[in-house]
Amino acid sequence: MLPLRAWPAAARRAIAGVLTDIDDTLTTEGAITPDALQALHALAARGLPTIAITGRPVGWSEPFALAWPVAGIVAENGAVTLTRGPDGTLRKLYLQDEDLRRANHARMQQVAGRILREVPGATLSRDSGGRETDIAIDHSEFAHLPPEAIAQVAAIMRSEGMNATVSSIHVNGWYGAHHKLSGARWALRELLARELDAERERWVYVGDSTNDVLMFEHFPHSVGVANIRRFEPELAFKPAYVTAGERGAGFAEVAQALLAP
Repeated sequence: MLPLRAWPAAARRAIAGVLTDIDDTLTTEGAITPDALQALHALAARGLPTIAITGRPVGWSEPFALAWPVAGIVAENGAVTLTRGPDGTLRKLYLQDEDLRRANHARMQQVAGRILREVPGATLSRDSGGRETDIAIDHSEFAHLPPEAIAQVAAIMRSEGMNATVSSIHVNGWYGAHHKLSGARWALRELLARELDAERERWVYVGDSTNDVLMFEHFPHSVGVANIRRFEPELAFKPAYVTAGERGAGFAEVAQALLAP
């Protein structure tokens, strides 16, 4: 991971938009900081759209999709896209139809019950009430699970046929082939009528943890905010660059680099 200042100016000037994680990337201690929010406004004013891609639930993401100057938020690891309609009201786009979501929801509750029974200290995330297409076990937001328990949670999810990823705060599990990268492709197509893979060198991805590895691998221009160093030994693919600041301050650095003359 090179320092962000090593990002060539010509490459920065060619960037057409920003894809970013939310928790511990845009936010600091659970809230967006003024510098990160101002960075979003500055990017939008320059005509650089931002799409946030998160493991957070639909219900948690809705107010931010309306309040933040973003083109959209892809929630629940690629399952739902939230955006403002022409009249300013919230639009929700689902990858799976209602019948499939209902069936998967019932299966996931059974898996969640197994995890709570078998993994000492495991608890559902506090935002679980807003989840529609996945489940989340808290490991670092309001609870603490040791590494071996985190690994056990992910292993149970996978043994039940689920996808499982570990973010900076939760272990997320879901049924379906979607993930952050497929969600980004879908969102760009639906919201901006653009094909991500045809212009992946014109997008930068910003993240902070192991569930961003697929994005770090895919995008030649990828940035980790400084707190990613806690996960560095576990990253199969690392971001190309790393900021000096952590969390929201790091995201503001990325915006500043993109907006520099």
